[in-house]
Amino acid sequence: MSALQHPARLVRKAASELFRPGESQASGAQLWLIGRAAVTGLVVLTNLIGAIAVVLLALFVIPSPAVSNISQLKLDNTVLAFAYFLLALLAGVWVGTQRLFRVRDWLQDERPADLDDIRRVLRAPMHLFALQVALWLVGAVVFGVFNGLHSTGLGLRVAVAVAATGLVTASCAYLLTELVLRPAAARAMDRGVPQRLVVPGVATKSVLAWFLGTGIQLFGIVAIGLLALTHSPSLTTHPEHGVTALGVAMVVLGGVGLAVGLLAVVVVARTTATPLDSVRRALKEVEQGHFHVRVPVYDGTQIGQLQLGFNNMVAGLRERERIREAFGAYVDPDVADRILEEDDLHLDGEEVEVTVMFIDMRDFTGFAEDTEPKQVVQALNQLFEQMVRIIHAHGGWVDKFVGDGLLAVFGAPRRTPDHADQALATAVEIAQNVSSDAGLEFGIGLNSGRVLAGNIGGAGRLEFSVMGDPVNVAARVEAATRTTGDGILIAEHTRELLSGDHPDLEERPDVHLKGKTEEVRLFAVTSSGDAH
Repeated sequence: MSALQHPARLVRKAASELFRPGESQASGAQLWLIGRAAVTGLVVLTNLIGAIAVVLLALFVIPSPAVSNISQLKLDNTVLAFAYFLLALLAGVWVGTQRLFRVRDWLQDERPADLDDIRRVLRAPMHLFALQVALWLVGAVVFGVFNGLHSTGLGLRVAVAVAATGLVTASCAYLLTELVLRPAAARAMDRGVPQRLVVPGVATKSVLAWFLGTGIQLFGIVAIGLLALTHSPSLTTHPEHGVTALGVAMVVLGGVGLAVGLLAVVVVARTTATPLDSVRRALKEVEQGHFHVRVPVYDGTQIGQLQLGFNNMVAGLRERERIREAFGAYVDPDVADRILEEDDLHLDGEEVEVTVMFIDMRDFTGFAEDTEPKQVVQALNQLFEQMVRIIHAHGGWVDKFVGDGLLAVFGAPRRTPDHADQALATAVEIAQNVSSDAGLEFGIGLNSGRVLAGNIGGAGRLEFSVMGDPVNVAARVEAATRTTGDGILIAEHTRELLSGDHPDLEERPDVHLKGKTEEVRLFAVTSSGDAH
């Protein structure tokens, strides 16, 4: 009832649905009103034009053989034409709408369409086409017999004219009806399309457009010529009249062919271009990173399968993005990108030079012993959230969280030639800006060297990590901060790789790293202050 109370809104939705099916969010009841009104109007209009065209062709275009009382015969044909038109129209509307009422029940119930509902919507234009062709062919027989009682040649000509006009009319109505029923088709195929085509495909429609715009008119010209040559003595007794009549017929049929052919080509082109435009617009949205876009599926041909395929593709991209975001919560974004892009997850890895950062909390055992577990986790997360943000800002990635510490890497998997400078800048920024509400303090150790970066694990459980002695040394360098009291210590190899401006460094001699047989020179960042 709301649709009837707001005709202006319904008209706007109708216009929106006809130009962009499935995008107006119209209700099922509104779609039924739009579809029924549009189909009824098109059927009446096209058949009325066809009936008028038949009368005009019979009265003024088709060359007539010599028949007694031809004026009375033409009048009788005109009356019979409009009488048959009214009867055929009533029969056609009644029979045609019986099938549409099944579509109405499904739309007004606002329920998902099943396969039978989808087929009814998609095949409705074809059923209407078959019904109209049948009615026009019956009319061709009726008028052919009626006029054949006066002249066999006239009966054949009228029958050919009615049949040809009926095919043109029914074809136009089919193409237009398919367009106006697309909103209902979009609602029906909201969840998929039939695997097999249930309506004529793109190639068939193209052939139909040629047949409608060119073939029928050419057939009419050929048929009139043959009938005139075989049944018209006027060509021999009055050749100038016969040639003139044939010329008029050819010009009129040729002009009709141009007009109807243009209409057919435009309609078929639009039936193809409109869904492709919807895919193109959606593709532009996907290119901008909007993966929640969806193309309404309303075409029962190969184009509808293309629309559905596009939606399935976007759903896959959306799922991929969801996985990427999930990885980002548990795995560093750079590593997640590498995993998603890698064809083979069982790689042996590659050797690359990196700078490793190790951060560890001081006196954490005592803190954890005196604090509730939930508060311990909150205190760690507060620190890690600040640290990780700074690490990412400088091009590093967090390899893993190790209890109350973390291991970060600069230079892999994304190559950065200034990894040592970035690592030191990260350490200084963390030391100066990261603090704990719970009073936790931490030390930072840096070391550089060649490591093996790749997938590590087995039995279906893998992680991307770095392995090698530089990683162990970084952990030992951080542990040395407890001895020296510094907030940041860097190994000699890291200092040698520094190229840009960096804070003042001061060597810390006589510090032996646990587990190392060779001496590793350590340097403190003197301008960063005390440990946190």
